[in-house]
Amino acid sequence: MKKLICISTLLFFVIIGSGQTLSPTEQLLMKNIEKEMPYAINLLKESVNINSGTFNIKGVKKVGDLYAKELAALGFTVEWMNLPDSLKRAGHLVAYRKGKKGKKLFFIGHLDTVFEPELPENPFRILNDSTATGQGINDMKGGDVLVITALKAMHQLGLLDEASITIYFTGDEENAGYPREVSRGDFIERAKQHDIALGFEGAGGLQTVATARRGASGWRLEVEGKQGHSSGVFGAAGYGSIYEAARIINEFREQLSHEQYLTFNPGLFVGGSEVNYNDETQAGTVSGKTNIISPKTVVIGDLRFLSEEQKEKAREAMRQIVAKNLSGSKATISFMDGIPSMPPTQGNEALVKLISDASISLGYGEVKAGNPGSRGAGDISYVAQYLDCVDGLGASGRGAHAPGEIINLYEYPKLIKRAALVIYRLTR
Repeated sequence: MKKLICISTLLFFVIIGSGQTLSPTEQLLMKNIEKEMPYAINLLKESVNINSGTFNIKGVKKVGDLYAKELAALGFTVEWMNLPDSLKRAGHLVAYRKGKKGKKLFFIGHLDTVFEPELPENPFRILNDSTATGQGINDMKGGDVLVITALKAMHQLGLLDEASITIYFTGDEENAGYPREVSRGDFIERAKQHDIALGFEGAGGLQTVATARRGASGWRLEVEGKQGHSSGVFGAAGYGSIYEAARIINEFREQLSHEQYLTFNPGLFVGGSEVNYNDETQAGTVSGKTNIISPKTVVIGDLRFLSEEQKEKAREAMRQIVAKNLSGSKATISFMDGIPSMPPTQGNEALVKLISDASISLGYGEVKAGNPGSRGAGDISYVAQYLDCVDGLGASGRGAHAPGEIINLYEYPKLIKRAALVIYRLTR
């Protein structure tokens, strides 16, 4: 008898610990999501067919208005956060509910896409039983509609009544306005009032989420050389600016390219007799002759990193490389901060465990943290230093930022269910 009791007790803890069962309320929540899927697809179609390229201010606001009506119907207080006209951005949609139960959650999405009105249209189209296409369907209107659908299913059961949730859909994630202190100031301050941030950027499928994202910053290399006849190169006339710039870029590659998660890409390289470069447009004009040693070269690029320590270490190494000038040349490098990194933390890993338990409960299998090197910078990185964060909870698919962007319709309802279950358990 004693042995039987021990076995029963062990089985009890195995079942509870594995998270493989849904409570009656959770089962009803999943059924609600299934009922809402046709509505969710229609909402996705409507929003995808609104062009909301970052600089299409009217289009971004129109998508914001569409989502605002949905969230207001769920009992959220809705605000539109305008930005100064000088930033030339639409602003942000904010919706919130304040309760007294569970964790205070901060949801992150964005309304804009990389597809401006002058680009070829790609309206919403269902391709087959498991895929659909449309501009921004995966990055990230699919994630926005996922949030709304999950919350709608919870609202129908009264599960939002005591929850504290803020939804922040930015209008310029694809090209954030400068200065960032203005375009992301309110975003950061609101996030600080919460316990957990959940980002609904594109998912890497059902089995991975993002506990870390690399940051992005810029650099500008300026090189000067002695202008002279090409016959004197390597001698008294020195090496000129182009050889020195090439040396520097190649030494960046040789010394730093093997470090994990660190990348640096020269995106524009202009050098010659006459060089003009515009910082705002990141465009240059150049002229030169084969018999003239180039006096000026400009190179601009980006630097991506997983931590502030890695960023600063790389910058110092780059400065040292730049300082070792070839004869007859002089070089300087400057750095511009962009989006900070979202480094992996124990708190972020704990959230993955909770998400994995929810996934197992639904029969979808274990969830693990994905490779940080596969993700670029995102809005969640601005607040990663203040609260526990996980990203990549949105729609899955492929071809983000490219014509023919695709959403995975087979995984979509499963990702909505997983998100709803995670939100429900965090807000109890």
